[in-house]
Amino acid sequence: MTREKIIEKGKEVIRIEAESVANLIDRIGKDFAEAVEIIYKSKGRVILTGMGKSGLIARKIVATMNSTGTAAIYLHPTDALHGDLGMVRKEDVIIIISKSGTTDELARLFPMFKRLGVKIIAMSGNIDSDLAVESDIFLDISVKEEACPHDLAPTSSTTATLAMGDALSVALLEKRDFTVDDFAFLHPGGSLGKRLSLKIKEIMISGDDVPIVKENAELKDVIFEMTSKRLGTTSVVDTEGNLKGVITDGDLRRLLERTMDINGITAKDVMSKNPKVLQAEYLASFALQQMENYNITTLIIIDEKNKPSGIVHLHDLIKLGLQSR
Repeated sequence: MTREKIIEKGKEVIRIEAESVANLIDRIGKDFAEAVEIIYKSKGRVILTGMGKSGLIARKIVATMNSTGTAAIYLHPTDALHGDLGMVRKEDVIIIISKSGTTDELARLFPMFKRLGVKIIAMSGNIDSDLAVESDIFLDISVKEEACPHDLAPTSSTTATLAMGDALSVALLEKRDFTVDDFAFLHPGGSLGKRLSLKIKEIMISGDDVPIVKENAELKDVIFEMTSKRLGTTSVVDTEGNLKGVITDGDLRRLLERTMDINGITAKDVMSKNPKVLQAEYLASFALQQMENYNITTLIIIDEKNKPSGIVHLHDLIKLGLQSR
């Protein structure tokens, strides 16, 4: 197989699967809305089940639902037939996934779910199957063709199923008014958790380590403060401690380009007025975003009285893994 044929085949697979997902749009209707309502009103969990590749997709939908505020678990059909059916409660909602709608293990489970009185949502590619007909809600995930040239390996069908699961999860997220704070609570670990929950006050440089000079400070004292605190910048305050400006390494270089005579020059003469600032309650990820937007490496953190209370540096935020990936 030539390289050109490989590229052509790859594009064909993506096209087929994209069309399979796009074809779902016209099937999002009253049955979909009712499925969302049933899950939303349920006082139990969503239990997903499916065999083979459908089971793998079911596990992914479970993960998405759990991370977006809908409690969900996966039930393996074979295990269910050998005792695990006991985890199902009447208040739960069952989502059965089957491309054919005739999977033997699921067919054997179906009457047991009915006996328990749980609501059953079926996701299948066979609109004429008993599963489709007997379920409380049926979501059509049929595809015109699999990307597999032999029409054997589930490809387009699993992609379409996953997309339908995502649609349910996100619709439920909106229905529950699931917020960024809710999401952060469920994702405390890793860079994602940090971006959604870590606040400036938790990571900012504070106390005596914050570089601060008075407006009337001589330039040599400004340079000493910047050098000793090793942040390449210092805040400038008035006699009452209110923030008036900021001096950076760049400000000093531009001054020295104009004159080498620094006698009599004070912080007020060099500082940049109206510096970019934030308060400590903001997310640290927002501080990083502001730095990137304004092409700066530090942000002065102020309190409610406009007094410097801390400082954050770009490199520290990047080390924490706060940048988007």
